[in-house]
Amino acid sequence: MIDNIEKLRVAIVDDHALFRKGLVFLIQELKQIEVIFEAENGEVMKAMIAKGLMPHVVLMDIKMPVLDGYGASKWLKENHPEIKILALSMYEDERAVIGMIRSGAGGYLLKSSGPRELLSAVRIINEKGVFINEKMSGKLYRHATLEKGPVLSKNELAFLKLCCSEMTYKEIAEQLCVSPRTIDNYRDSLFEKLELRSRTGLVLYAIKNEIFQI
Repeated sequence: MIDNIEKLRVAIVDDHALFRKGLVFLIQELKQIEVIFEAENGEVMKAMIAKGLMPHVVLMDIKMPVLDGYGASKWLKENHPEIKILALSMYEDERAVIGMIRSGAGGYLLKSSGPRELLSAVRIINEKGVFINEKMSGKLYRHATLEKGPVLSKNELAFLKLCCSEMTYKEIAEQLCVSPRTIDNYRDSLFEKLELRSRTGLVLYAIKNEIFQI
């Protein structure tokens, strides 16, 4: 965690120049955050970091040319694990977001988010390493810090691990040799026990609690 007086250093990695400029303008209104560089893809980001520009948090687009968000996030995780990654998504694309989390991102934020949510997301991911928006939330942080969390059955754990893959729920049902209705029951049970609301939240929970290794 950084000192309260020091500004949070943020980098924006997105191939849409207009969006980057808009985000910079938005952040300029927030006294607690400063943008130290912009990059149109992961390769440019790597070059900027090589120059010594070290952000606390990278706001990372997913689909970019040359080196996309997945590859850039994996590179950061391997070479600069202290830098936190917040994926940026235009839509609620659950599969893409899960892919980013598996690549090293600690959460995601919709590009349509306002300044207050942006500031909150950057602060939280910098401090905790994970950001869960309201649609995924619940008590993930509480569960992640408890020594003894909710008791999950063997079947629920097996389902939870497969949720971290690229399989659809139908494919998970086939893998576990159960019906789609049974998979729905596993999912709903985990949502209730963990107080989560989406598959993305389940994936973050599994990674945070080392149920699934990335």
